[in-house]
Amino acid sequence: MKLLLDTHIWLWSVLEQNRIKPSLAAILDDPEHEHWLSPISVWELGNLLRRKRLSLDSEFERWVPETLRRFPFRHAPLTHEVALQSHQVDLPHNDPADRILAATAVVYDLTLVTADERLLKSRRFPVLANR
Repeated sequence: MKLLLDTHIWLWSVLEQNRIKPSLAAILDDPEHEHWLSPISVWELGNLLRRKRLSLDSEFERWVPETLRRFPFRHAPLTHEVALQSHQVDLPHNDPADRILAATAVVYDLTLVTADERLLKSRRFPVLANR
């Protein structure tokens, strides 16, 4: 399975592993599955830090590359196709980051791993819940 981690799942898997349910942890630990990350997740992390909703043990500009080296992901590029698709996905809200993540899942044929109930209700792309 090709898994696109929602921003909070990526952060929990690195910073708060106890928030990942055992059933999902088993899937994430299985080397048969590909792990993908969108640059929008790094952007969202920066916003969380700027609004002081999260803190890291090192500077953002250092933490991200170090973390991506320790926990490698396939890169899900933010392309023109993803940007166009973000206006086509049917979501019950208008969060731009969620729209980009959903569009990324559609364009790259990925399963979005999330705990966000609004995204879990989508029928346009496959989702995997943190349950």
